[in-house]
Amino acid sequence: MQKLFILVCCLLGSSWAMAQDYTMSGNGSVKVIKDSRLDALIRKQIYINTLAIRNQSGFRVQVISTNKRGDANEAKARVMQLYSDYRTYLDYQAPYFKVRVGDFKTREEASELRDKLSSLFSGGVFVVPAIINVSPDKELSNEEPY
Repeated sequence: MQKLFILVCCLLGSSWAMAQDYTMSGNGSVKVIKDSRLDALIRKQIYINTLAIRNQSGFRVQVISTNKRGDANEAKARVMQLYSDYRTYLDYQAPYFKVRVGDFKTREEASELRDKLSSLFSGGVFVVPAIINVSPDKELSNEEPY
C-alpha cells in the first residue's frame, strides 16, 4: 500500500512540475547570443577549406618501379632537378617503390610528360591512373567559361 501511495504521489508531482514555460512571444523571433570568437573561427575554417588540396581521379607518369629504395630515391631526385614544376611522389606498394610524377586530369596531358621522360629512363615510362591532388586555384584556372 505504501508503494502505491508513493507511486501516485510521484505521478501527481511530475504532472504539476513543468520544465519549460510554453508562453510564445508575439513576433516569433529568436534572439541568438554568441561569442564573437565564433565568427573568427568560421572565417578561419573557410580560409583553410579554400586552401585545401582536393583529391580526385586522374593520371600520373610512372618513371620507375623497383624494389631498391636507393634507386627510387635517385630517380626521384633526377626528375625533381629536371622538372621542378611537377610534383614528384615516391609510393611504396610492397615490395616495390614507385616514382610517379605530376597531377594530370587527362591521359593526354600526362602523355606529353611521358614523351619527355622516356628518353631519360630506360626501364619504361608509363601513364598510370591515380588519385591526384588538385588545388582550388588550379581547378578554377582549368575550367572553361560559360
